Amino acid sequence: MEAVTGSDGPARTEESLGRLLKRSEQTLLRAKSAAVKTVGLTLPQYVALAALAERPGITSAELARACLVSPQAMMVVLKAMEEQGLVERTPHPRHQTVLEIRLTRVGGEALSAARKCAEPIEQRITEALSDREINALRALLARCIEALEGATQRPAA
Repeated sequence: MEAVTGSDGPARTEESLGRLLKRSEQTLLRAKSAAVKTVGLTLPQYVALAALAERPGITSAELARACLVSPQAMMVVLKAMEEQGLVERTPHPRHQTVLEIRLTRVGGEALSAARKCAEPIEQRITEALSDREINALRALLARCIEALEGATQRPAA
């Protein structure tokens, strides 16, 4: 990488950690989006279907949290999935105002097909790293998250 001179100090020859994390995330998301698109899903739909397969009967708010999106964004995804017949929402047996979400047969089939396309992408990452490196990367990323979450929760000095 070429040296970058900034007004705040000496030249930097390495990409910032934040930029590198963002590039890796975007690269992963682009690859997975392209993979699941081949079976007619968007990446948010794939993520939501996978979460529903793990926790059938959850609410839209719980699904939004599981998918790391806002409830409003999840409602857009859910509406499209419901129109495609991928999910169904039914009233909770005891709380009629609460809607439970479940995969339909079509949704389960779509998820299965999408997994066959998306899982090899993550497999390429794990094949590029040793078990020790994977464990170290997980630990380092967890520490980054903790450091940032802690910084946002502390009052400014």
